[in-house]
Amino acid sequence: MGSASNQDDEEMAASDNDDYMDEAEEMALMARRTNVSRRKSVSAEGFDPDADDDDDEKIVHPKTDEQRERLSKVISGMLIFSSLDIEQTQQVLDAMFERSVVAGEHVIDEGDDGDNFYVIEKGDFDIFINDPVTKVPDHKGTYKGSGAFGELALMYNCPRLATIIATTDGSLWGMDRTTFRRIIVKNAAKKRKQYEDFLATVPLLSTLTVEERMKVADAMVTKSYDDGDCILKQGDPADYFYIVIDGQVVVKRRGDDQNNASHEVVLKKYGNGEYFGELALMQNQPRAASAFAEGPCKCAVLDVQAFERLLGPCKELLMRNIPLYEQQLSEIYQDMSMSA
Repeated sequence: MGSASNQDDEEMAASDNDDYMDEAEEMALMARRTNVSRRKSVSAEGFDPDADDDDDEKIVHPKTDEQRERLSKVISGMLIFSSLDIEQTQQVLDAMFERSVVAGEHVIDEGDDGDNFYVIEKGDFDIFINDPVTKVPDHKGTYKGSGAFGELALMYNCPRLATIIATTDGSLWGMDRTTFRRIIVKNAAKKRKQYEDFLATVPLLSTLTVEERMKVADAMVTKSYDDGDCILKQGDPADYFYIVIDGQVVVKRRGDDQNNASHEVVLKKYGNGEYFGELALMQNQPRAASAFAEGPCKCAVLDVQAFERLLGPCKELLMRNIPLYEQQLSEIYQDMSMSA
């Protein structure tokens, strides 16, 4: 924040898998670079997000109402599906198939061709990546009853980057490569294209490389607000970091004592390209102020795991603002005391 107030890509993975996702992403990019003569963009196989493939035959796996309801609950709230429209979401529900696994079963193996993307409904799964020197599998983390995996080989057209082994009996929902690329990758590519030019104009992100900004673009979700909507509330846990895409946001703080509890003071207003909500994330504290839409507005939103994982290079710039916030809050406290 500006205000006082950040997985994967990926609330898809549990927080203890952040290091794995970082390493896997870097491995995917390295694989892409080794084939630069054949692949010249992060979307492999010359993937064109504007290509008109909506008339291609769609894969449908029949489901009972009970299965469909379970699947809807599993994918709801997952970042990778969050930017899909209603029709795309229904196509995802149609195309996914259920797969039961037993403890010890290898779901995917490093080096194999990517065929399916998997979402976990229940069960625990260990993640292994072979040491590049010893070739011995190195344990990188565990999915505990939720998460998703297998997307990187499909997105970057490279072999599987990790081995996933079930440590308990469990249940997965799979999506074939063709559907994944037609819906998820195409949608992600369009979203990245929309965000790239905008993120390049955000001063905070000027220290990031092009590839780092692309990762930020992939992880961001657009949220729209009407005039007066509360975007974040004073006292709430810190969960997201915000960049204003369009419109204006006003940040207000109320007093902490009973005399000033209902009195709000305007701290600042934010316009296009400005950010807020980072302070509470960096200090791991509740929100110190509230933010409201002033007229219709849109914000690019990054969750706490993605904020910590992707905006590390911007930390120094973010830290510079903390003394300014503290001074601002101190002056407000003094004004409130004098008016009490």
